Amino acid sequence: MITLKRFRRIETILRRHGYTEVIDWSETIEAPATAEEFAKRAIYVICNSGMAVTIGAPIAHRCIARLEEGGSAAEVFGHPGKRQAIDNIWRDRAEHFVAYQGANVQLEFLQSLPWIGPVTRYHLAKNLGADEAKPDVHMGRLARRDKKTTRALCRRLARQTGYRIATIDSVLWRACADGLLNSRAYEDQGWKAAFRPQTYDVELTQMDVPEAEIDPEQA
Repeated sequence: MITLKRFRRIETILRRHGYTEVIDWSETIEAPATAEEFAKRAIYVICNSGMAVTIGAPIAHRCIARLEEGGSAAEVFGHPGKRQAIDNIWRDRAEHFVAYQGANVQLEFLQSLPWIGPVTRYHLAKNLGADEAKPDVHMGRLARRDKKTTRALCRRLARQTGYRIATIDSVLWRACADGLLNSRAYEDQGWKAAFRPQTYDVELTQMDVPEAEIDPEQA
């Protein structure tokens, strides 16, 4: 079980390795105030879908810069499906933003956007300020071991720490993505087999640690 003490160990190590800004950002994120900001956050999630943040984030920045210049994502991004979705969201951003604000169930609306699926919608919802947890592969494994849903796992730790559910999700996901916590080993064998602080430290000394992105999860 991921206890409060175990979560704090994970958090301490991540902060020590440069993720304080990401964690703190997750606690203070606000909903977008404009259609442009809404579209930019959606584009960021689309670009990072299925990619490491070190690859997806620069692509998102290039796409947004080109769109703001009046161009198309197709000029700077080679993925046919994603670039079409990005152009659609930017072109119809005012309409999408109004529809999102007026939606009775905003998660369902987000899934109606191009290239936003049943899991990715949670990533986008988090980036739009919603207090959600993304039930992806890593988080699903952790939750199953603890006999909880992803949201229930994060909600319990949120109550214990005072953090938002979204922040708990981001911390645990980052630990899994970086190899600090092996989600497959955790599901199969438990904490002792999965928690690997020494290996994590060694791996990070052998590569450049990416600067904190404006998005805490790749989600």
